[in-house]
Amino acid sequence: MIKNSFISFQQKKEENRGSIEFQVFSFTNKIRRLTSHLELHRKDYLSQRGLRKILGKRQRLLAYLSKKNGVRYKELINKLDIRESKNR
Repeated sequence: MIKNSFISFQQKKEENRGSIEFQVFSFTNKIRRLTSHLELHRKDYLSQRGLRKILGKRQRLLAYLSKKNGVRYKELINKLDIRESKNR
């Protein structure tokens, strides 16, 4: 599922790799990969540090996107299933 969504997302954004959506998507893939690695290797502290750094970067990008364009932010969150949807 992740690989197929990456291929479709990559084909759409081939020319625009610097976009916020592409950066958040690549950070999300790295986070999922590191999380599965850390489930097996609990004492890999360097990977834990790297995971925290990537989480911070993604959080800052998402905060920026939510301030600048709320519609794109909500679409991205729903597409990547990052956060739980809040019913307001």
